[in-house]
Amino acid sequence: MTSPFRLAAVLLAGLALAGGPAAAAPLTVMSLDSCADQFVLALSPRSAIVGLSGRADDRDSYMREAARGLSVRRATTESVLAVRPDVVVRYWGGDARLESTLTRRGVRVVKINDASDFDAVRANVRAVAAALERRSAGEDLIAGMDRKLLRANGAWHGAPALYMTPSGFTTGPGSLVDAMMRGAGMTNLATGSTWKPVPLEQLVMHPPAAFVLGFFDAFAVAMQRWGPGRHAALRARLPGRTAAVLPATILGCPAWFAADGAEILAKARR
Repeated sequence: MTSPFRLAAVLLAGLALAGGPAAAAPLTVMSLDSCADQFVLALSPRSAIVGLSGRADDRDSYMREAARGLSVRRATTESVLAVRPDVVVRYWGGDARLESTLTRRGVRVVKINDASDFDAVRANVRAVAAALERRSAGEDLIAGMDRKLLRANGAWHGAPALYMTPSGFTTGPGSLVDAMMRGAGMTNLATGSTWKPVPLEQLVMHPPAAFVLGFFDAFAVAMQRWGPGRHAALRARLPGRTAAVLPATILGCPAWFAADGAEILAKARR
């Protein structure tokens, strides 16, 4: 008759040969807005994603190809509780009461914060990765971002440039756009960290030597029917002065792909 001790030893040996106990199932997750979609799609296994925002596969979504075929859900308490995810990721999605309501109901909510530099981006990636128990995947994203920043470093050797959107707005130090420009070795001509308009007359009469255009790709411009950036007098001055056009896919979210902006600028110089 087999002793209990011998039986236990046989069972333990079997587990060791099989590679140990089965790995825990990944945490289920839902995202509430387009920015949160990007983090969830990049960090979570596809099978664990129980809901994305309605903009997950829009043309300005960086991870839009990965979003195809996944469930889309509204950013409401009822929609979230219907699928009971382990984790909800949000940047701005949902109303002011949603986060506290979900927390009271036992759903963990992780928030993506605004970022003015790449250290803050790293913190965002690590926060979401930790909440999803996907730290290794998060470090992979950060490593890829850092490789791009290293390749872009110093490409413009301090040359001045002005960032501008189709609405005629710019931003200076203390913004993620500024971090992209500095990452490629540019000197940002804008001052102050807040977004502010640049007078059309100034842009036409005294245009900078170099523009960095943001949201001027086809999708974003179609959304902006009118603005100083679309004025014929200014557009006539853009050829030969445009250093690069940064696409909407990398500009709307404080995420790892902000490094793509620095890389685009560096490649334009080289």
